[in-house]
Amino acid sequence: MLDLRRLQILHEFAARGTIAATAAALGYTPSAVSQQLAALERETGTQLLDRTARSAELTDAGRLLLGHAEQILAMVEAAESVLAAQTGAPRGRVTVTAFPTAAVAFAPSLARSLRVHEGMQLVLRQTTEGSGTRQVRTAEADISLVDDWSGRVPDSAAGTLRHYPLLRDPLVLAVPEGHRLADPSVPVDLADLLDESWVTAPTGEPSRAAIDRLLGDVGGAPGAVWEFEGIGTILSLVGRGLGIAAVPALSFASASPGLVHRRLPNAPVRKIYAVVRATSVRRPAIEVTLEALVEAARDVRRTLAAELGEALVD
Repeated sequence: MLDLRRLQILHEFAARGTIAATAAALGYTPSAVSQQLAALERETGTQLLDRTARSAELTDAGRLLLGHAEQILAMVEAAESVLAAQTGAPRGRVTVTAFPTAAVAFAPSLARSLRVHEGMQLVLRQTTEGSGTRQVRTAEADISLVDDWSGRVPDSAAGTLRHYPLLRDPLVLAVPEGHRLADPSVPVDLADLLDESWVTAPTGEPSRAAIDRLLGDVGGAPGAVWEFEGIGTILSLVGRGLGIAAVPALSFASASPGLVHRRLPNAPVRKIYAVVRATSVRRPAIEVTLEALVEAARDVRRTLAAELGEALVD
């Protein structure tokens, strides 16, 4: 009979790509991971990994077993969720990942809501752009806050994932205090801003593509563009008078000294979702965390509506 723990190690190896990364994720030594995978090969009677001195990768048989392992692990999680639901009490550790601005904006309300459940432990981690859905799919995270600029309905991976809409988040213009557009009586005309110095995310980032589309509609790219990683860095530079920027409104959920925001005409909007594995949604700790995220989204929406004078969700 196949060992469930070894199937989990195989699943982690497929997600991480190396023995060392798998060991670090699971809290094992690389030697222990190698030994467990070798034992799985003996159980199956076939070679699951092609090994060299420096690397290892799944064989065709390994990939075939991986597909079955994913189904088995999903069924086990679903069974655990059903059994946990019988107790009714939220218990255990829930790992939530979020892109940085969402982590900052949602954390206070999320912590307030969940701290009343003494049997629960919340872990909130910031994640890189675009990796949240993968982390949920590979069980590195239970829930992830993800964003989408496309306007399309998210792919739920053949029913294995569920997406819960939380916020609509438009781009807004950020200018330094003292800039002519800091005066709310001065209308925002994007065509007049092409001669300004813009501070933006690097080419290839989803928010940068949205900005390029926005400015392209009024005549092309700005004359000067400074590219920086991270909205916090961008806003810091704008606050110091080094340029202007178009950033998601969620960036203003926390204090932004030295900055003034203005609404943009025809602003692109991203949608923010909570994504979770369908097999885990009946687990009480997951249910209350999703409820807390919905309530946190309401709190963020109220904060931003007061700041920007408009609702951010339908």
